[in-house]
Amino acid sequence: MKVVAAYLLAMLAGNGAPSPDDVKGILASVGADVEEDRLDLFYKLVEGKDVNELLQLGSQKFASGGGGGGGAVMAAGGGGGGAAATGGAAPAAEEEKKEEKKEEKEESDDDMGFSLFD
Repeated sequence: MKVVAAYLLAMLAGNGAPSPDDVKGILASVGADVEEDRLDLFYKLVEGKDVNELLQLGSQKFASGGGGGGGAVMAAGGGGGGAAATGGAAPAAEEEKKEEKKEEKEESDDDMGFSLFD
């Protein structure tokens, strides 16, 4: 991954076709070790290909694979519709709201009239 990052960094800096020495120089400047086998493999894989097309293909694959963190948000947001259909989960949502209100009140009591800068 660091080889790819260094290669793209060189491209962003204006180098249209970074050489392996360019990538090595970037990695050396930040104290990263250069693994020659990975560097050679990377250059074999991108040889004769347009990097912008590779990035576009990669982002499409990444988007179709999903992300792990987004699923929990969708499940939490989509739970309301399922609760209305089943009727069983709606009280649980009301309990969560009550608990949130209690927590807010408890947090405000923690101050007890003292200021950090008094």
